[in-house]
Amino acid sequence: MFGLSPFELAAIGVIAVVLFGGNLPEVARKFGSTYSQFRRSLQDVQQQFRQVQDEASRAMSMDTPPAKSTSYDDDEDEPNEPSAPKFTPPE
Repeated sequence: MFGLSPFELAAIGVIAVVLFGGNLPEVARKFGSTYSQFRRSLQDVQQQFRQVQDEASRAMSMDTPPAKSTSYDDDEDEPNEPSAPKFTPPE
């Protein structure tokens, strides 16, 4: 567990009992509640980052021009050319 051998886990347990004694259950509860609050706040921050990322990607997709739709009308067989008179040099 956690990359620790059983002897190391037992040593940590003995140190915890020596340090905290009879208050060990209370300390463990406080640690558990603090850890769960930390996880919740971390999830909230991650959710906010995802929302910002989604908003940014939506904004970027709105900046790009939409793809040209293909029409199947008979009138539009050729691409639209600018309608300006052709220049003819004087003779």
